[in-house]
Amino acid sequence: MRSGSLVLDPDFTVSPVDRRLFGSFVEHMGRAVYTGVFEPGHPEADENGFRDDVLRLVRELGVSVVRYPGGNFVSGYRWEDGVGPVGERPGRLDLAWRQRETNRFGLDEFVCWARSAGVEPMMAVNLGTRGVQEACDLLEYANHGSGTYWSDLRVKHGSLAPHDIRLWCLGNELDGPWQLGAKTAYEYGRLANETAKAMRRVDPDIELVLCGSSNSSMPTFGTWEATALEEAYDAVDYISLHAYYEERDRDLASFLASAVDMDGFIDGVVATADHVRAKLRRRKTMMLSFDEWNVWSQQRFTGRQRASWEHAPRLIEETYTAADAVVVGSYLITLLRHADRVRVACQAQLVNVIAPIRTEPSGPSWRQTTYHPFALTARWARGTVLRVESTAPECETSAFGAVPALDAVATHDEDTGDTALFCVNRSTTDALPICGRLGFREPLALVDAVVVAGDDPYAVNDLRTPDRVVPKPLSGTRVDAGVVTALLPPASWSMIRMSPKSNLQHSDDAVEPR
Repeated sequence: MRSGSLVLDPDFTVSPVDRRLFGSFVEHMGRAVYTGVFEPGHPEADENGFRDDVLRLVRELGVSVVRYPGGNFVSGYRWEDGVGPVGERPGRLDLAWRQRETNRFGLDEFVCWARSAGVEPMMAVNLGTRGVQEACDLLEYANHGSGTYWSDLRVKHGSLAPHDIRLWCLGNELDGPWQLGAKTAYEYGRLANETAKAMRRVDPDIELVLCGSSNSSMPTFGTWEATALEEAYDAVDYISLHAYYEERDRDLASFLASAVDMDGFIDGVVATADHVRAKLRRRKTMMLSFDEWNVWSQQRFTGRQRASWEHAPRLIEETYTAADAVVVGSYLITLLRHADRVRVACQAQLVNVIAPIRTEPSGPSWRQTTYHPFALTARWARGTVLRVESTAPECETSAFGAVPALDAVATHDEDTGDTALFCVNRSTTDALPICGRLGFREPLALVDAVVVAGDDPYAVNDLRTPDRVVPKPLSGTRVDAGVVTALLPPASWSMIRMSPKSNLQHSDDAVEPR
């Protein structure tokens, strides 16, 4: 049986783990908001209409930041429609997803929900059909104390303290011809720069995200980033990346290796940003916000150009498989490996719409397969990302050629001494024995080892079988004499947690070698 090896040492680091890497996304799209996070009248709705069963799952998931209100939706959104007395809010046609928007849930409700969920709000402004003034008005409403028209209106609406939103997106996917108000890179860069300058006069302490390409397959990818950054480099803190992946033509091998493309995408944007920094002779390093990523079967989405004007229709409600969960875990590995430049990341989306959490109106909620690698990584990826050097046999793929069967990253928490190793076996057929050399000064002991996989890679968690695919013990895992060994099943994502033996001598956390 072919095997893989790896080395991890606390002296060889990438970057501290930014908790914002474990973000998510709630857009006014389908049932993400209505009957997702918000359903007055549900048996578990609280006094604000928030579904408490969903709030519990969000907290358990470990989400750190949530981007709102879009997405494509934001490019036609009038934020003023979603504040004030609910009975006086206008209904609108949402041209992005061809649905009716009641505006019963808006900015104030979102911020209240975010506080209840324990997440940081990340707000997007409309730079599709609107511009500088509307963005400044929104920021003044959200963040200014009082004594002005917009801040006093927030106070009148019941929010006495400012919402204090720190993280703002300057529009969404404005390179895309599907976007309301799509622009050239130069048009967008100029508008983003002027909007950013004005917003910083309202609140100089905010952080701003510039729109990058909608995906790396766009014909303008690279030139868009370079042009937009040349116009707005000094005014922004991040540039965004968006990517969705899917299994095509039952090519599971290529799908399991798709994080190779995500790695290349990040490297390309980093190279472009650094080129602009050199060209402009700036010292500031541009960081990345990967604020839309997930598995999405876009082949099956035919669009809604002629759909009826429904309110909260069932829209791209993917039922995820065990293989999807493994791939989501691999993307989290990629994001952690690039933690020196990727400081924000948002899995799109949170509830119902291509989401780890599903709900039924007036009914239950449950964890999809993809919930589990996200929750475990968000919980245990702490401290500093370690540079993992690995060797492994290769898997042949039609999309990416030969790729290593093993993909891995690790984190080390210096405060607790805990180390977490996250691994994917990309092989569709073969188990992969791994042996890892641990360069730690104090001997480590095994705390826990779990795997997410399925005897059937297409097994799903649904309303009838919500716990078919769950984390299970990774049998055969050992930590001894500075070496960790494990047997990774085919098409699997695994997490191995270790801690100094001295920490576990009087702890119930230690486990016997399996």
